[in-house]
Amino acid sequence: MLGLAMLALFGAAKANTTGNSKLTQTYAINTYVDAMTRGRLSGLSDVIDNTASFSMVRGKQVLSFDKKQMLDYFKTNRNTEQVCTTSTSIVESNANIAIVKVDMKFAEFTRSNYVTIANTGNGWKITNVYSTFS
Repeated sequence: MLGLAMLALFGAAKANTTGNSKLTQTYAINTYVDAMTRGRLSGLSDVIDNTASFSMVRGKQVLSFDKKQMLDYFKTNRNTEQVCTTSTSIVESNANIAIVKVDMKFAEFTRSNYVTIANTGNGWKITNVYSTFS
């Protein structure tokens, strides 16, 4: 009986963590890059924290968006392949937070996305994205 109880307990604990075990730093960034550059949305909602903010500078104005607004935007561009070269580089990283620069180089300009991901306790999730254009 004790063995069955322990099996059930550990099985339930493992079942609760399997969904979040894929939410690593690498998975979060790769999922974001896939959405931005290829319009692939699989897993995107999972890697964006509910409190995430997205900002971009347009001229002298800073535009800000929340998770729902960005997911709606991504849905309108589903499966749209961007004609750009994409590169990523880690700006800062520790056990709790990372800032990753995602450059999308187009023919006429470069869009740089500074993506902050945090270890939320429910896996690594995007908490902030700040985009600039040059």
